[in-house]
Amino acid sequence: MNTRFLGNSGVRVSELCFGAMTFGGKGYWTGIGQVQQKEADELVGMAIDGGINFFDTADVYSEGLSEQILGKALGKKRKDIVLATKVRGRTGPGPNDVGLSRRHIVDSCNASLMRLGTDYIDLYQVHSFDPRTPLEETLRALDDLVRGGKVRYIGASNFAGWQLMKALAISERQNLERFVTLQAFYSLIARDLENELVPLSLDQGLGILPWSPLGGGFLTGKYRRGRPRPQGARRSDPANQFLQFDEEKGFDIVDELERIASNHRATITQAALNFLLRKPGVTSVIIGAKTNEQLGDTLKTADWEMAPEEVSRLDELSRPPRAYPYWMLEGMARDR
Repeated sequence: MNTRFLGNSGVRVSELCFGAMTFGGKGYWTGIGQVQQKEADELVGMAIDGGINFFDTADVYSEGLSEQILGKALGKKRKDIVLATKVRGRTGPGPNDVGLSRRHIVDSCNASLMRLGTDYIDLYQVHSFDPRTPLEETLRALDDLVRGGKVRYIGASNFAGWQLMKALAISERQNLERFVTLQAFYSLIARDLENELVPLSLDQGLGILPWSPLGGGFLTGKYRRGRPRPQGARRSDPANQFLQFDEEKGFDIVDELERIASNHRATITQAALNFLLRKPGVTSVIIGAKTNEQLGDTLKTADWEMAPEEVSRLDELSRPPRAYPYWMLEGMARDR
């Protein structure tokens, strides 16, 4: 499997990242996946054998159980992989058990290290912006963790453009550790990132790590126009519509993915992921799996490359509306 630099760092990671959100199945996360230790051991071993050296989780996934299961599954292989987790979400009932305060960051990092069974976290990501904590406090705490050896690199997730740029400016002005990655929602049915955050990431040297690259399973092909929805699937439940998008447009995209996949003897899933790997700024696409069969299919994404004309067809079909001021800026740039 090909590797790419983790943003503007010197670390190389596999172009597919194994996301462990399906591990545990506790609380809110029950419907996302209920992979237990035995199955997780097999999936992690299979991923590593397939060339993946990058694994991602978060302290809130299954209330910490995901970290615990992943840590045990990695075992002695920990030293050979790049391990990422996140902080920000609620981890307890107390008033300080949430957010990006120094207190919560330090406490959460120590707890994650214990659950993961490791002395350091390769990539520690803030899970979302915290409007109630000064960015200076957050960044100083993260900088201290890096200087103390508990964290090696830091990243952001689910930030608006101004929030991310402000954080980068503070880090530069105060000589603090700088975000090297942005983990964000990005797929053929959600390309809003290209308005502002992709150009920002390219300009500032951040590596983009797309989460939910299959649109919550929609881009696997199991949802098709005019066909019954699969039983037990997340998007088949009207009450579970976390990801909002135009399904009619999505069905057209899936049809085109099927045509492209057939040209490469591939699957719709592989084609959807392959498209993202051709997009500027993308370092590694985060994949999830509940079974060996799912993972085996996904790993084959790295065996082929989508042709430029195929990327262009999907670009045109999935192009998002251009909000102001982007259409104005593009028009002015063409006039030069």
